[in-house]
Amino acid sequence: MAGVLVAPVKDGKIQETESQSSLKKAKDKESGYSKDTFLKLLVAEVQNQDPLEPTSNTEWISQYATFSELEAMQNMSDSFDLSRASTLVGKTVVLQTTSEAGKVTTIQGKVDYVTYEGGKAYLSVNGGLYSIDDLHDVIDTDYMTAFDKVYDWSVALNKLPSYENLTLDDAEDVEKLYNEYDKMSDYEKTFVASENADKIKKYYEKIEDLRAKHEENNKPDEGDKTEETDKTEGTTETKPEESGENKPAEDGAVTPDENQGGTGSEEAGSGDADVEGA
Repeated sequence: MAGVLVAPVKDGKIQETESQSSLKKAKDKESGYSKDTFLKLLVAEVQNQDPLEPTSNTEWISQYATFSELEAMQNMSDSFDLSRASTLVGKTVVLQTTSEAGKVTTIQGKVDYVTYEGGKAYLSVNGGLYSIDDLHDVIDTDYMTAFDKVYDWSVALNKLPSYENLTLDDAEDVEKLYNEYDKMSDYEKTFVASENADKIKKYYEKIEDLRAKHEENNKPDEGDKTEETDKTEGTTETKPEESGENKPAEDGAVTPDENQGGTGSEEAGSGDADVEGA
């Protein structure tokens, strides 16, 4: 049988593993009272009975009928164990084995396969074989999945710094754990301790406050905006029309200002008149 030939050695002595303890106990139980035991007792009774008062045929038949009924019940129990063992493949189970010294050991793991020998079923768990008689608990797959998920989540939560030392550097981790908690089903949330549920909510709220304060501190002041506006208005270029400067005409000649042009013409005309009069 697999898993029986290898055993650890400590201080020069072979140590009995939990798997070997389970198999040994199953073997001892199997070697107990059986059909062969009844037949041996029956033969011994026939050989040693009082010849003057022999056992009646009715008593033999009654004893045989009782034994046949007991054997049928035992076979039914063994058949039920074999059938039950096959349904455990792929499920997580808890086994409890007892060594010769009376030490009780608990083993938890998934059943990889089931093997049958001598009318007994043996479960392969964590690389070792165990008698189905040592089966203590069968854990539901959904239960185990939810338990493992919440366990990993709780470990990650406890790795975060304390509430007082929380900074924006922890924002990504906090938001990740908060989103994982928010997406858990109602069944999964029943595995979360109430203090851990309150803790992640408080951590998330503090991160939001820290982020809001950080954005508020990095906002530009109103005074800075006003100064920038004034500088922009002061550097605006003035158009030629607004400054009153001469602007070139379409033919390239310079057109004088209306006030300047009128005065120049009148001065030019009066000058000509004086020349002619002279």
